[in-house]
Amino acid sequence: MNRRESAETLALQGFAWLLAQDDLVGIFLNATGAGQGDLAVLAGDPVFLGAVLDFLMEDDSRVIGFCDDARLPYTAVMQARAELPGGQLPNWT
Repeated sequence: MNRRESAETLALQGFAWLLAQDDLVGIFLNATGAGQGDLAVLAGDPVFLGAVLDFLMEDDSRVIGFCDDARLPYTAVMQARAELPGGQLPNWT
């Protein structure tokens, strides 16, 4: 599995975790504008998966909760985000 596939897999795990969080799922849907009927299709979109990781990274408690449940290092979300569309740091030179 390459780094991009690994990042998408981690983002899907984060998405599943997020959907199981009753206090966050509504906030996430509102933030992304996604409807519950769209989720299955969006789960296959690398750009949307990047948005999932962005949402997780907006709050340290989300990263900690997900990573603790998934038994991942706290840096895993940021590293996966860098591999998905829009996650690359800009080159200012």
